Amino acid sequence: MPLILLLDSVTDVRNFGAIVRTAACTHVDAVVIPNKGSKAMKTSAGALAHVPICRVGSLKAAIEELKNSGLQIIACHERTTNVLYHTNLRSPLAILLGAEDRGIHPQHLKMATQQVSIPMGGPIASLNVAVAAAIVLYECIRQQQFSTTHPNHHCFKNA
Repeated sequence: MPLILLLDSVTDVRNFGAIVRTAACTHVDAVVIPNKGSKAMKTSAGALAHVPICRVGSLKAAIEELKNSGLQIIACHERTTNVLYHTNLRSPLAILLGAEDRGIHPQHLKMATQQVSIPMGGPIASLNVAVAAAIVLYECIRQQQFSTTHPNHHCFKNA
């Protein structure tokens, strides 16, 4: 089942590196980033060998293409009441995460099939994008592979 990660202008090299390492550990099929503002690719050389990074001229066009190909676009941000853990992630997915300072561009947010948030229990309104990516990707894995209805619910899928 396809799992694509869409990064909307994530520019911090440490965040990008952590996200790509998590993507490699969770069997993400590709990370899609816009050409503009993609300086963050200088890090995580080891993880880059395991996850294709797709640079696109238009993230909007990439989202449209993924939707037309049957993928659900799940936008993760803090301004929605839809909780990640109440969302069915057992279908072909593209997870959309936004830049550290600006979040997801409103145009891209409108294109999402669903918008979800990670429940927050303290005074801070949002998580670091790399931490949010890890939580969302491991929730995808939990739902897709560790469901008690899955015949191999006790083991993690090997590459």
